[in-house]
Amino acid sequence: MKTPTIQRNYIAKDIVLKTFEDVEGYFKELLSRELNELSSYKKWLADVSELEAFLEEDGAWRYIKMSIDTTNSALTESYTYFVTEIQPKLAPLSNDLNKKMMESAFHKKLSEDPAYAIFFRSVGVQLALFREENIPIEAYLGEKSQEFGSISAAQTIEYEGKTLTMQQASVHLKNQDEGIRKQVYEKMAERRLMDIDSLNALYTDLIAKRHELAINAGFENFRDYMFQSMGRFDYTKEACFDFHEAVAQKVVPLVKEIQEMKLQKLGKSAFKPWDLDVDPDGNEPLKPFQNGEEMLEKTIEIFQRMDPYFSACLRTMKTMGHLDLESKAGKAPGGYNYPLYEIGVPFIFMNAVGLHRDLVTIVHEGGHAIHSFLNRELTLTAFKNIPSEAAELASMSMELLSMKYWETFYSDPKALLRAKVEHLEDILKVLPWIAQIDAFQHWVYTNPTHSIEERSAQWLALSKRFGTGLTDWTGFEDLQAHSWQRQLHLYEVPFYYIEYGIAQLGAIGVWKNSLENEAKTIEQYKAGLSLGYTRSLPDIYETAGVTFDLSPKRIGELMDFVDSYVKDLA
Repeated sequence: MKTPTIQRNYIAKDIVLKTFEDVEGYFKELLSRELNELSSYKKWLADVSELEAFLEEDGAWRYIKMSIDTTNSALTESYTYFVTEIQPKLAPLSNDLNKKMMESAFHKKLSEDPAYAIFFRSVGVQLALFREENIPIEAYLGEKSQEFGSISAAQTIEYEGKTLTMQQASVHLKNQDEGIRKQVYEKMAERRLMDIDSLNALYTDLIAKRHELAINAGFENFRDYMFQSMGRFDYTKEACFDFHEAVAQKVVPLVKEIQEMKLQKLGKSAFKPWDLDVDPDGNEPLKPFQNGEEMLEKTIEIFQRMDPYFSACLRTMKTMGHLDLESKAGKAPGGYNYPLYEIGVPFIFMNAVGLHRDLVTIVHEGGHAIHSFLNRELTLTAFKNIPSEAAELASMSMELLSMKYWETFYSDPKALLRAKVEHLEDILKVLPWIAQIDAFQHWVYTNPTHSIEERSAQWLALSKRFGTGLTDWTGFEDLQAHSWQRQLHLYEVPFYYIEYGIAQLGAIGVWKNSLENEAKTIEQYKAGLSLGYTRSLPDIYETAGVTFDLSPKRIGELMDFVDSYVKDLA
């Protein structure tokens, strides 16, 4: 694969964004330009798209650099300047461009093309939601939500003379020695408890501001506002409630069965919080690689065996330095693939510490990356702005599709079998958490004036609905009541979480197809991803060879399939 370069036809090739004034002239020109025929309208759309791609990528790099080193004040200031000084000035001008776009007679002609119809539908929503008075609120939220990353990145413990991040410390929760697990967990708990009040205060502030934003836009609550803002055209909040109930009825019993078997092996009647990650058969934690370089090279090997195009994507990212993979002090938690619309080569950020979950993360984010590559040639930036339900289909399908080739990481057949069983069991176990986080957000934003005590009570009630009741939290009750605080999405990307559950259903369908015909499935997978956001979610899923279906019946069928497969492996 040839190393991509930035191609600009409208904005200056040497442009550097220091202040809003550096791009103001482009907005003025675009707003004043005459659009007399369809060709000039399409050229205008392309120029708007090029400007958007430049601005998106500039903001992206500021965020990436800040998350790699949260201790560098200059990087934090650079990102903060973008969200507080540049973005607010862009918002009204972008709204004016949207007005000009939709008022043109040519937009109806282009709407005959399904890709443009999808695009114009989203623009229509943006116009309907825009309020001048929300610009400073959005700037405030953009800056404030990043405090979660700083607070979390500062959470470290001292153990055996070393300073460990929470990701690094969690490795010890897989140790067979319960004394070690307990000691490390207590240190982690003590450190997390120090931030409970500050994280509660931050979330309360975000909820209040988000509610104000929704009221200004004419909505009863932030939940209803976000369903519009996120472009959830293909399913309703009632479908989310059906998903919650299906998970509670169909998935939780399977998870409880898994946990009861684990307890039996451990010889315990209930888990303590430090028992949840330990292998019940006495095995040490799976360690598929020694360092980030080995992890990357083995992932490239797996992708090569699946499809040479997949490996070429990762090689290109490596060549361009678009990877930061290993956990280190000062680095923000979590992992992500950040699309870079101008260069067309995304950036993968993660916190690998040598565990199996890191293998899952790299193939997950690799799926996102391949998605970016497959739609980088699409005409407009908006066509590449993928709804999460489709984006996560790419990543979660890759987790399962790659599983066939995990012997690259695990030469020992027993370790390989453990890795596969653990992953499939983790899929079952995470679905109740996804449903719980989503149900929590529905409650939080439809009851925006709740107290911290009411919030904790609601979370505990949901924990009973979506949990197995097999963990004894005695002595750690406060931590249990605030365990939601570990979920980055609640702070930074509200309502973005059920997408993982929806996409997981699709991914299981893709994987099921691959067991019957792998070559055909991979071609369908690539075809679905190549659409970007030029078709509806049901059409994207259908092109990828699966159905977009949140019904309890479909969820039950897929869960039975996974459960049966796991039992056959074991």
